[in-house]
Amino acid sequence: MPLSFPILDPIAFSIGPFAIRWYALAYVTGLLGGWFYAKRLAARVELWGPLRQPKPTDIDDLIVWVALGVVLGGRLGYVLFYNLGAYLQNPLEALAVWHGGMSFHGGFLGAALALVLFARSRSLNPLAMLDMAAVVTPIGLFFGRIANFINGELWGRPAPDFPYAIVFPHAGPVPRHPSQLYEAFGEGLVLFIVMAIAARVFGFRRPGLLGGIFVLGYAIARIVCEFFREPDAQLGFLFGSSVNALSGGITMGMLLSVPMAIVGIVFIVLAARGYTRPAQTVEAA
Repeated sequence: MPLSFPILDPIAFSIGPFAIRWYALAYVTGLLGGWFYAKRLAARVELWGPLRQPKPTDIDDLIVWVALGVVLGGRLGYVLFYNLGAYLQNPLEALAVWHGGMSFHGGFLGAALALVLFARSRSLNPLAMLDMAAVVTPIGLFFGRIANFINGELWGRPAPDFPYAIVFPHAGPVPRHPSQLYEAFGEGLVLFIVMAIAARVFGFRRPGLLGGIFVLGYAIARIVCEFFREPDAQLGFLFGSSVNALSGGITMGMLLSVPMAIVGIVFIVLAARGYTRPAQTVEAA
């Protein structure tokens, strides 16, 4: 017997004419949680070795750069990768972020660019700053996927025989996998634990190592979860129509995750062999 979708208002609360949505709160919670955790990581001298540590004020400023990178990159990525034809017909709609439509892969690239530019402006090691961001990013991923579930969006594939399948209000009468919760677990909780352990063991002394672990871990988690997630309606399966990827059921999420996995492996190898260590390092002030 499928489960009924819990009736949750996408609007968390209203202040006069202004409505605060769970999706916005998820972004804010993820950013604030990442900011708090990043400040703790930046303050631990033993994690940085000879690399220059970011100051508390650096982390305070960094959150603004990253927030802009995530929003701008996430929106641009969605427009380019997922619905370019529709936005070419109505270009102004690309600016209407309140109508939904964000891409993790685009947000990832936007945040990475913002981190590199910020690190260079403060004379910090760019790869080490990317490593620190990699450790805290699963917090935002977890809350973002929970918000997707509350909104009843990005639902899973049909699963009429799965005992915990859910009938989503905007997905027809067919019971479906709650794939948003799978992603919250895999891309959020599990990856957070992996990154926390990796940060404790390796620290930031090998720039690029933690970033590589995160990118590879996310790519694996995303590809696995894509087997349970319904492809975007405007795209469908990129190759074939089968649920089995070996039979042609490739989705955009899978396709974009493959180069991420390759990049992650490359950075892990380079960092492990010491190629990413700077020739001269600055002691923490």
